[in-house]
Amino acid sequence: MVFYSCLSVPSSKSIIVERSLSWPNDYKLQSLQERCKKLAGDNTKPNYGCQVTIQSEQEKLLMKQYRREEKRIARREKRAGEDGESFGEGLICFDPKELRMQREQSLLNARSVPVLGRQREMDFEKIHYPHVYDSQAEAMRTSAFIGGAKMLLPEAIQRENNKMYEEVKIPHSEPMPIGIEEKIVYIKDLDEIGQLVFKGMKKLNRIQSIVFETAYNTNENMLICAPTGAGKTNIAMLTVLHEIRQHVQQGVIKKDEFKIVYVAPMKALAAEMTNYFSKRLEPLGITVKELTGDMQLSKGEILRTQMLVTTPEKWDVVTRKSVGDVALSQLVKLLILDEVHLLHEDRGPVLESLVARTLRQVESTQSMIRILGLSATLPNYLDVATFLHVNPYIGLFYFDGRFRPVPLGQTFIGIKTTNKVQQMNNMDEVCYENVLKQITAGHQVMVFVHARNSTVRTAMALREKAKNNGHICYFLPTQGPDYGQAEKQVQKSRNKQLRELFPDGFSIHHAGMLRQDRSLVENLFSHGHIKVLVCTATLAWGVNLPAHAVIIKGTQIYAAKRGSFVDLGILDVMQIFGRAGRPQFDKFGEGIIITTHDKLSHYLTLLTQQNPIESQFLESLADNLNAEMDPGLEKHREQLVIEVGRKLDKARMIRFEERTGFFSSTDLGRIASHYYIKYNTIETFNEHFDAHKTEGDILAIVSKAEEFEQIKVREEEIEELDVLLNNFCELSAPGGVENSYGKINILLQTYISRGEIDSFSLISDSAYVAQNAARIVRALFEVALRKRWPAMTYRLLNLSKVIDKRLWGWANPLRQFSVLPPSVLTKLEEKNLSVDKMKDMRKDEIGHMLRHVHIGLKVKQCVHQIPSITMEAAIQPITRTVLRVRLNITPDFKWNDQVHGTVGEPWWIWVEDPTNDHIYHSEYFVIQKKQVIAKEAQQLVFTIPIFEPLPSQYYIRAVSDRWLGAEAVCIINFQHLILPERHPPHTELLDLQPLPITALGYREYEALYKFTHFNPIQTQIFHTLYHTDCNVLLGAPTGSGKTVAAELAIFRIFNKYPTSKAVYIAPLKALVRERIEDWKVRIEEKLGKKIVELTGDVTPDMRAIAQADLIVTTPEKWDGVSRSWQNRSYVQKVAILIIDEIHLLGDERGPVLEVIVSRTNFISSHTEKPVRVVGLSTALANARDLADWLNINQMGLFNFRPSVRPVPLEVHIQGFPGQHYCPRMASMNKPAFQAIRSHSPAKPVLVFVSSRRQTRLTALELIAFLATEDDPKQWLKMDEREMNDVIVTVRDSNLKLTLAFGIGMHHAGLHERDRKTVEELFVNCKIQVLIATSTLAWGVNFPAHLVIVKGTEFYDGKTRRYVDYPITDVLQMMGRAGRPQFDDQGKAVILVHDIKKDFYKKFLYEPFPVESSLLEVLSDHLNAEIAAGTITSKQDAMDYITWTYFFRRLIMNPSYYNLDDVSHDTMNKFLSNLVERSLIDLECSCCIEIGEDNRSIEPLTYGRIASYYYLKHQTVRMFKDRLKPECSVEELLSVLSDAEEYADLPVRHNEDQMNSELAKHLPIEVNPHSFDSSHTKTHLLLQAHFSRAMLPCPDYATDTKTVLDQSVRICQAMLDVAANQGWLVTALNITSLVQMVIQGRWKHDSSLLTLPNIEQHHLHLFRKGLCGVYRGGYQGPIECLPELIAVSEGKENIFASIVDHDLQAVHITQAWNFLSHLPIIDVSLSIKGCWDESSQEQNELPIPTLATDMRDDKKWIKLHADQEYVLQINLQRVQMRHHKGRQDSKAVAPRFPKAKDEGWFLILGEVDKKELIALKRVGYVRYRNAVSVAFYTPETPGKYIYTLYLMSDSYLGMDQQYDIYLNIKRPSISAQISTEVSEAESHLALK
Repeated sequence: MVFYSCLSVPSSKSIIVERSLSWPNDYKLQSLQERCKKLAGDNTKPNYGCQVTIQSEQEKLLMKQYRREEKRIARREKRAGEDGESFGEGLICFDPKELRMQREQSLLNARSVPVLGRQREMDFEKIHYPHVYDSQAEAMRTSAFIGGAKMLLPEAIQRENNKMYEEVKIPHSEPMPIGIEEKIVYIKDLDEIGQLVFKGMKKLNRIQSIVFETAYNTNENMLICAPTGAGKTNIAMLTVLHEIRQHVQQGVIKKDEFKIVYVAPMKALAAEMTNYFSKRLEPLGITVKELTGDMQLSKGEILRTQMLVTTPEKWDVVTRKSVGDVALSQLVKLLILDEVHLLHEDRGPVLESLVARTLRQVESTQSMIRILGLSATLPNYLDVATFLHVNPYIGLFYFDGRFRPVPLGQTFIGIKTTNKVQQMNNMDEVCYENVLKQITAGHQVMVFVHARNSTVRTAMALREKAKNNGHICYFLPTQGPDYGQAEKQVQKSRNKQLRELFPDGFSIHHAGMLRQDRSLVENLFSHGHIKVLVCTATLAWGVNLPAHAVIIKGTQIYAAKRGSFVDLGILDVMQIFGRAGRPQFDKFGEGIIITTHDKLSHYLTLLTQQNPIESQFLESLADNLNAEMDPGLEKHREQLVIEVGRKLDKARMIRFEERTGFFSSTDLGRIASHYYIKYNTIETFNEHFDAHKTEGDILAIVSKAEEFEQIKVREEEIEELDVLLNNFCELSAPGGVENSYGKINILLQTYISRGEIDSFSLISDSAYVAQNAARIVRALFEVALRKRWPAMTYRLLNLSKVIDKRLWGWANPLRQFSVLPPSVLTKLEEKNLSVDKMKDMRKDEIGHMLRHVHIGLKVKQCVHQIPSITMEAAIQPITRTVLRVRLNITPDFKWNDQVHGTVGEPWWIWVEDPTNDHIYHSEYFVIQKKQVIAKEAQQLVFTIPIFEPLPSQYYIRAVSDRWLGAEAVCIINFQHLILPERHPPHTELLDLQPLPITALGYREYEALYKFTHFNPIQTQIFHTLYHTDCNVLLGAPTGSGKTVAAELAIFRIFNKYPTSKAVYIAPLKALVRERIEDWKVRIEEKLGKKIVELTGDVTPDMRAIAQADLIVTTPEKWDGVSRSWQNRSYVQKVAILIIDEIHLLGDERGPVLEVIVSRTNFISSHTEKPVRVVGLSTALANARDLADWLNINQMGLFNFRPSVRPVPLEVHIQGFPGQHYCPRMASMNKPAFQAIRSHSPAKPVLVFVSSRRQTRLTALELIAFLATEDDPKQWLKMDEREMNDVIVTVRDSNLKLTLAFGIGMHHAGLHERDRKTVEELFVNCKIQVLIATSTLAWGVNFPAHLVIVKGTEFYDGKTRRYVDYPITDVLQMMGRAGRPQFDDQGKAVILVHDIKKDFYKKFLYEPFPVESSLLEVLSDHLNAEIAAGTITSKQDAMDYITWTYFFRRLIMNPSYYNLDDVSHDTMNKFLSNLVERSLIDLECSCCIEIGEDNRSIEPLTYGRIASYYYLKHQTVRMFKDRLKPECSVEELLSVLSDAEEYADLPVRHNEDQMNSELAKHLPIEVNPHSFDSSHTKTHLLLQAHFSRAMLPCPDYATDTKTVLDQSVRICQAMLDVAANQGWLVTALNITSLVQMVIQGRWKHDSSLLTLPNIEQHHLHLFRKGLCGVYRGGYQGPIECLPELIAVSEGKENIFASIVDHDLQAVHITQAWNFLSHLPIIDVSLSIKGCWDESSQEQNELPIPTLATDMRDDKKWIKLHADQEYVLQINLQRVQMRHHKGRQDSKAVAPRFPKAKDEGWFLILGEVDKKELIALKRVGYVRYRNAVSVAFYTPETPGKYIYTLYLMSDSYLGMDQQYDIYLNIKRPSISAQISTEVSEAESHLALK
């Protein structure tokens, strides 16, 4: 009897162990075992775990007894209450030796089995899962299953045992019978997408059909275990299609909504998959790209790709980068992991951390990411399924070997001899026998070996044997028709062995061959021309090339990582066997493995009962944890983590705070994680690395990295290494050839020198070393940069390029071009020609020198393609210790896509101080392709410290990131630098008794304050402010009560000068609003003083301003108002000017403040009425200058130091690396969350970010972190139900989500009501965290306990890059920390770009000096003064400048303004040049005229227009150039958009794409190359406003508001320009444009569409002919608003009856409100003037306004030629319905962002000549209004028709026009004389 037994899986082994430990000490059993042993001991046959045994009778008896004992014990156990199984009677063959082996094995296994898993596995009754086809598990449930060993009855196993080898043959199994439920899926039944992709296939195979439903129609995670070759790739395709189908809208695939990532274990496989998926998905337009170590993709390419095929390591790196490309990993919707069983291998940990990271992302962001695991058959599929979060009832599919498309027979051969040489020969022999057997049967064979050189050796040996044995005839290729062609191709190959072997039917294949040779071999094999292919395992993984039989020859494989030979992994064996059997041709396949005898049982066990896969994660926990940093770990993992944490902390890779368990990563740790550096390597670096190492030392340090620890030195290599050392090593290699680190060094240098290596193991070691060294050197470079060592940084950057390019640094840089032949390069090096020299030579000169004329051109081109730049630096001292550097970088090379790619060239730049050997600043920047082509300069601005005594110079060094020999140096010279004056000390805070508020002396004032005493600062300044009139400058930190100071000064005016006015200027509208809301209650209601708000949004009428006591306004508005101070009496009545935040002088809006103060001083010197100026600011550095300029004596200057805050402040600054803004912001989220947890777990927190998008992203990230906490809603301080009621009222969807977690968002894009809601919730502490944009810091006074400034840059749309906040903004934000009422200290955490950390450290404690920025806008302000008549000559202009603050600073800090010295002459010259330049600018813009004496200055119309409408002079210049006599509305729209005022409209990141999308939906085309321009964006926003188009994001809505805010005044200015030129058509079109802007409709739309809620599809309601139902008896369709008004007759019900068919009642009321407010104006006209020659008095003549017959003589009015007449126009409003009370003068304009007064334009023109004769603006017509327009009659007599247009400035469709018929007679003499006299008189009056 023959039995076949095999060992069981560990689950059952562990049970045996449990048993063996709990067995009673049963002697019987032991003695039985002893006897069994004795018997078995004499047996000579070898014993293996898997083998066939023959038993004697004696043995059988013994076994029976043994079994009886077993049963008894089992019964005893059952009684003891254990769950024993009844062991079935089945036949057992139990060899006691084997039992012993099994017991030992199970003990061993028990060690690796998870401790917690044991209890679970006690259950034998496994649950049955629907999709698990596992015959072994079935068998384990049968009664014949004992002790974990299942006896399979003999299934035709053949075995042979001879002297040379033992062979075990397992025949192929029968395929699984088709089940009842199985339905094959046909491609024709799929939807359109499926059919497109599976084109050319008829149906899916069995496995694919079984999984089809789950894969194609659900979102479930899946694990599919199936034999190799079962078509798993198409299953992946099914899930890909499911994902794509979810993103189809209206038949269009939304490609930017998703990414699919396919992780393949090898690069070769990745390439194959990329090809497969690309081909299949091409019809859908889906892009598939490979992202591996070989195939780098740029960020743009990744964005444009929908599916990425990548390797585990690469994807790990991409997703590691501290939230890496955030956008990328968040778009991933499907993650496909191929060959999941690799978890068991060395690379398993990477896969594990990938899955873990993905699952964490799913949990924390609540996003849906589907995971699909594909694997070979593996036994513990359940565990893997659980790990991948697969639902075993739905997503787990397990198919065992019976599902192989081609069944597999396996043969195991063990060679017995142990002599290595003999072994090799025997293996060759056995291999040949098996090959021959297959070949004679007519099959092709693949022989797998494990080293590249042994492919050739084996192939040659097999061929040799065939020839010697005379069998070669079987191997020869069949002479088919295409054989000749194949032979030709082979003979072309450069590979000698390939050409030699092919004619005999042999070939080889390995990764070391050229790509085309490999493809050729694959091709020939699949066509049957090659009978025997000897290859390495990469072929099995990489290329799908099946053969009938595969033979694995030898199972020893050299692993560079371990530095020794290891066994071929089971997965490799399975993969190789998977290539056996060709699905189309074979009934079965054969797999033969030839190994040594001692390994035979190992492979048998593995292949018949695979081992479960275990995690290898622990071994690399330290590295993976460094990459993740996640504090939420449970207790039994905690110890592991704490140990690792301490280790990492010791290596300075993280800071580990044991108390809180918080990790925070450091620069070193980040670098290690980005570059995949091992923890020990970092320790080595910390030990050996310092600022002064040579290249040789660096290579020596790198060679000692832990990454290389497996590389050993072998005896056979020493000789070759010696040769390499002598031939290729340019630097010494410490350690020499005997030590492994010496070997590594030699290999690395050989690699760089491109040396040839022979020995195979050295080749693979060398590749391994090169790959890792490049990475390590990069990491070292970043470490050196962080440590600020210039020489070291430079060396390392160069060394990393040396390794990348495989060129030593001293080689000629042209060696980087592959197009130049080596001979030429050698000649260049001999001639010692540098790149710079060659740049200046002509191509023929170069050709001659190289004695190769034609190559000259090529060399010249290459020389110009080496990236090079020129740098110019300008320096400005900010203080005596800080310099600002503006660096202009201009590219100076030719771009070539083949050489430089398509994106840009990256550079590193740093500023080094050669004497102190230190880097003061470094950054990474990219020169874009378009900048190179356009030779466009790029500006970098940064600050660096300087020290006294001044060093002689600093260097700015720029080094290319990729190119050797591409660098530039710029020297900063300090010889002519004048440092600014030292700043005077701060005011000391005196220790005074706090003053009670009764000191005010007025009851009503005291009642306004809630406190009883003033604070120390207010006490100290009280007397000066309240009892004197001197000017005051108060510098004190935010939150020290400066508003009260302002009120004291205002009360002084109320007391002393009750008829005068006070003006309070705040820098932002929001601040003005806040002041108004507060003072309306306190000052207006309680004190009865009148207050008006005067901003761009609110313009009260003159009467209100004239009556006001206090005017609250913004700088621009007050500047505009006070420009014409001569004729505005209220400006002259101002007695005090309070300027809040006066330190903003240094800001871009500072010049306006300068002008206001200068003008105020100027006015008071003219009117001789002193105006008191009070400036409030944060603590200033140069307060004295400011005070001098404001005429403040020592008594009025209070400048306290920043530390005298009412609540002390603790500041933490953290730096974050990373060149790119978005990932850097993302990496700040976790630290921000931790800061809240540490510093303010329960008190209010303000987080400032730079943009609205950031508010949203930050809020969502914080919620994600909260989700991992015990109480995710800990920041919500009110009942959830109450909060839900609030959320219902909120409009913004993101805000609804965040409020639920106690997080508010606050930015300008929110609706007013939402903002108010958030503010109230935060102020009342209902929500704990508020995330706001930086404007909130100025706008609203919400103090918090903790302030986090998340990032200090914002995106500047004008320069299209990220620039720093002004330091004042950061101080302002910090100032919000600490609430005087509640906190005894405030905290501020500032998260900055690491390179700016030092700058902020300095200025957050030292006050920042304020410099003037008047220079940039001097022209505009000069123009305003010239137009106002203040400046009439160049001397005036010079004097005017001396009034400014700019002048003060010029003297104090001349270098800042590029002035070399401060002598009188130099100053004069400097200023007069300045004035000259500005005036020439203005003259070019036609704003002024410089007199002939070259001194006097006259204002011109354009200048007056610019000043009046507050426009820049460039805008009016553009009007002058582009406005024509007949501009269409379209042209005018384009002129409007190009106004200089819109140049600052931000075009944020990726908005150029949004703009191009938006443009597709708008009627007027714009220039397609300018989507990143502010003006184009303005144009699109206006069009969208008229078309009422959907805007792509909320930001655009706010941007539209900004655009509309400015548009009306720009249009008004355009109208003045057109009127001035007398262009009628243009003027009328401009008025139409104004109406379009206000109503938000196109002019050609029906005016009925301006009614609210009426859209295009409602117009049919008005078109229906009205059948005289209404009393108006109006017939026919209604086309426009006046007709509708006439029909409605002022009755809402009539209007309602027209539209109630389609509109709801609410909407009808809204529309009716609009309609009933429309102005209906009656016009009557008359002309005044002289008619009769004799009489001198004026007559008035009425003009008929109703149309009459042209021939009617009565209507022609006779006037005299060339004489002045006045057209009298009476406007009367017809009340449509009677409004109660006084009517509102505001126009109804729901689409316009601010209140607008209704008004009219009166235009008199002559249509025939298209000439405008007069223009008059008329305000709101309340009841009636008389307007007179003067005009001159034409000089030639005749008949003329003038037309009067009454154009609304607010409504479309309400315009009227009247013709005036004039009959012009010859002029009367007397009238002419009188005109001339009056002219002369007026002329005299002017002089």
